[in-house]
Amino acid sequence: MSFLSVDPKSLKVAQVHGYLLGAVAPRPIALVSTLDADGNPNLSPFSFFNVFSANPPIAIFSPARRGRDNTTKHTFENAKVHKECVINIVNFDMVQQMSLSSTEYPQGVNEFVKSGLTPIASEVVKPQRVMESPVQLECIIKEVIELGTEGGAGNLIVSEVVRIHINESVLDENGRIDPIKIDQVARLGGDWYTRAKDGLFSVAKPLERMGIGVDQIPADIRLSKVLTGNHLGQLGNVESMPNETEVNEYKLTELSDIFLEHEKDGQALERALHQHAATLLDQNHITEAWMTLLSFNA
Repeated sequence: MSFLSVDPKSLKVAQVHGYLLGAVAPRPIALVSTLDADGNPNLSPFSFFNVFSANPPIAIFSPARRGRDNTTKHTFENAKVHKECVINIVNFDMVQQMSLSSTEYPQGVNEFVKSGLTPIASEVVKPQRVMESPVQLECIIKEVIELGTEGGAGNLIVSEVVRIHINESVLDENGRIDPIKIDQVARLGGDWYTRAKDGLFSVAKPLERMGIGVDQIPADIRLSKVLTGNHLGQLGNVESMPNETEVNEYKLTELSDIFLEHEKDGQALERALHQHAATLLDQNHITEAWMTLLSFNA
């Protein structure tokens, strides 16, 4: 039996980070809502997260310093200004939108809007909850512990849970949270996640140049009765939509059968295109799905 043994101090931060994320997994995800100094909402996910006490109920998450340039995350800065947050638990139905919210949008940009997730008022704290989350924890921030000053250093946000909201649909007949019904997801290394029901799957990390966001998706697509929140999250994680020429070429070569079948019924055509796009998105064919959706008005 052979082991690779390394001294973390001899490696680049990115290598240490990769080994730790690959080894300490799966990790639960805290989708954290905070407010900045001007009262603007911020929403960002963290997998350095867990609960550490029930009396008092304490949850801790860590928005680490960025390894590449040693800058700090908005959530960390917000936690030092407003001592309140909401930790929203992430399940499979919202995983793509959660991932999109991790895009490094500029200060003041509302990730609720960009991700298409729904803000709802909290009862005790000022930051809003995520309606789609099956469990939402309103928290008072008790302490912020900085673990270092170099890139990759963590910042522990020690939070006391002051209100718990549980969607009743995830409870079993005894009033306990059912692990199958809640269908949580957790992070591993790289693009990998795991799901309570079905095991491993992958989610493409948000683009470095920033996705357009769910808010920039045309209304007829964004309000689709076929596409799910995960589908919208995938569509929002592109830098730009296909142009008219690309859409028309794809329409003629790949979608002609759908248009011929429903040429006399606009509503049926739109639904068929959305269903086809949903299938493409499930197969991670994002560009083709976009061209399918845009072809309806092309």
